[in-house]
Amino acid sequence: MARSVMIQGTMSGVGKSLLTAALCRIFRQDGYRVAPFKAQNMALNSFVTAEGLEIGRAQAMQAQAAGIAPSALMNPVLLKPLNNTGSQVIVNGKPLGNMEARPYFRYRKSLLPVILESYQTLAAQYDILVIEGAGSPAELNLRKDDIVNMGLAQAIRAPVLLTGDIDRGGVFAQLLGTLSLLEQTEQALVKGLLVNKFRGDVSLFADGVNILEEKSGLPVLGVIPCLACQLEEEDSTADLAVQSGGGIDIAVIRLPRMSNFTDFDVFSQYPDVSVRYISGVQQFGDPDLLLLPGTKHTIADMQWLHDSGLSAVILQYAASGRPVFGICGGFQMLGKRITDPDGTEGGGSIAGLGLLPCETVLGKEKELRQISGTFHEISGSFGCLSGAGFQGYEIHHGKTVSASPPLTSCGGAFSGNVAGCYVHGIFDQAEVSSRLMQALCQQKQLPFSPGISREAYREQQFDLLAASVREAIDLSTIYHILEEGV
Repeated sequence: MARSVMIQGTMSGVGKSLLTAALCRIFRQDGYRVAPFKAQNMALNSFVTAEGLEIGRAQAMQAQAAGIAPSALMNPVLLKPLNNTGSQVIVNGKPLGNMEARPYFRYRKSLLPVILESYQTLAAQYDILVIEGAGSPAELNLRKDDIVNMGLAQAIRAPVLLTGDIDRGGVFAQLLGTLSLLEQTEQALVKGLLVNKFRGDVSLFADGVNILEEKSGLPVLGVIPCLACQLEEEDSTADLAVQSGGGIDIAVIRLPRMSNFTDFDVFSQYPDVSVRYISGVQQFGDPDLLLLPGTKHTIADMQWLHDSGLSAVILQYAASGRPVFGICGGFQMLGKRITDPDGTEGGGSIAGLGLLPCETVLGKEKELRQISGTFHEISGSFGCLSGAGFQGYEIHHGKTVSASPPLTSCGGAFSGNVAGCYVHGIFDQAEVSSRLMQALCQQKQLPFSPGISREAYREQQFDLLAASVREAIDLSTIYHILEEGV
């Protein structure tokens, strides 16, 4: 049976996901069979396992750090926000239905047996489980029936490492305040503190370490620097500020309910390329490539495009012959119309951008599958991709019927300088992203350096992450905590 350690944080965005990934890679490097676990995640960035089950993208990333295939066992409950008060609830990788927040809070306790079954199944297969909490364990109004922080730690008797973010300031209040708000039984589960995202000379924080240890009675097991590795962010806390600079300018429309923006991370690997997220006409500029991402609510976000004035700007941009590519909901928006007869997104119908001869009808059934294929022989701006192979996955409601030739062996559509498909991760293969970047560089007479696949790049980043964290933490004490448990 696996031993476990749990990473909890003083708030969202303190770095729990990356620290979990780091420990997964470190334990793997040290010869252990290790797996990540997060009982409940709230994210619009999701992943489809080989079995066709949907989990949080962060848990898929952590599984890759551990060198294992992602599994629905690693994230038994996934919440995909629909609006400010409701979410689609996914249990064991399959949609259970849509719930408003209040009914879900009443319902969630009934999910604990499902969570514990997933945990026990994983624990029987691995040596170590690295568990990630969510938000803060000191949200007093949410403590009752908790299934993801201290409620779970108590149920499985997992030792906890409490993490604070010094980059935001107030790390003493974060860590000591959180501990003071925990019940004594919960405090007993906390075995050490981590100070994350430190900038500058760590030796200057020696007095800070002493103060934390004296006032908490717990060891500070690491002061971890701000990490330079490039790995995927959780969508709820990701910093997607508008960035400029770089010889190639790629713009992504930041839809209000944007999902799986990780589809475009691969382009940031290339030198002299900027990937910026725009949410207004004034930010549009003159990009070399325009990308429309997925969304959890296609019709509402299409309406937002019309209301914000971005629709008109996108149409003007496309009319100039510049390349436009949409994935999933972005692909649907490029078509003529999106209709929701079954009320999957609340019903209704809306005109799309009309840049592709497609129409989409949303349905209740959710398409979840991993997929591989090749680009057809295509003309226009994306002709450079003809014959290139790709791997990815689909997550979508509804069917799209197109009057144009299919973009790939798995569907999609293209027309001149506009193309789209349902495949998340379609740019991740080096063959695909390199061909596209080379074509853009040639148009601007810029030098081009071939890239590597997103998977190979992640492997490099996992090793960088593990090396930085290994150097900063007291790993021998963490192994001792694993052995002793609670």
